[in-house]
Amino acid sequence: MSAQVRAGDDTQRQVWEAAVRLFAAQGFHGTGIRELAEAARLSSATLYHYMGTKEDLLFSIMKASLDRLITAAERVSAEAAQPQAVIARLVHVHVLTHALHRDETTVVDNEIGVLGPERRDTMVQIRDRYEDFWRDAIADGCRRGVFSVPDERFARMAVLEMCSGVAKWYSPSGEMDLDSIGAAHAQLALQLLGVSAKRAAATPLPDAAEIHGLIEEIWQIRLPSMRARAPRD
Repeated sequence: MSAQVRAGDDTQRQVWEAAVRLFAAQGFHGTGIRELAEAARLSSATLYHYMGTKEDLLFSIMKASLDRLITAAERVSAEAAQPQAVIARLVHVHVLTHALHRDETTVVDNEIGVLGPERRDTMVQIRDRYEDFWRDAIADGCRRGVFSVPDERFARMAVLEMCSGVAKWYSPSGEMDLDSIGAAHAQLALQLLGVSAKRAAATPLPDAAEIHGLIEEIWQIRLPSMRARAPRD
């Protein structure tokens, strides 16, 4: 890779990081072009070169975020045979990534409505593709008699809302490490889906090192040091 390409990648990263930070803190409409350029340490002309319009940038951020979640969901769903295990894996990845990327999560959750109609429809379709993995796992569990819920759609929405909520309160200085938080959410999700507390506690949890490796590969990040948890037999 040439130095010029690396410099371009670094500048693009600066723009994205500045945009995510500002969009999360004050909203898309509350963020001006000049303010965004200053946060990215660029001139307005250079900023336009790397982002196009402000909506182009927002759409790119949202799509990249959901595409990563879809890739992770495909992997963890394919690696587990039982619906309980699929849910536990989906929950663990969702919780960790939302805790570590709270600003990005806030932007995706809060700013979809500011997109133009065509792009908004595209984002809804992409979001639905991600939620399909949860929908399929819950439906499979209900067919097998493993899960029991009054309404599968509401159950899916409730589990996702619970897992996404970690972005609002998680603190690296808190008493629980992220793997413990992910494990607790997995057990709560299973109980919400009608699994008894005893069976939920006995459900094998995903290998922490495996989940860490998956996230690091797909998100291209280095996870902070966490207490490694061995999978439960």
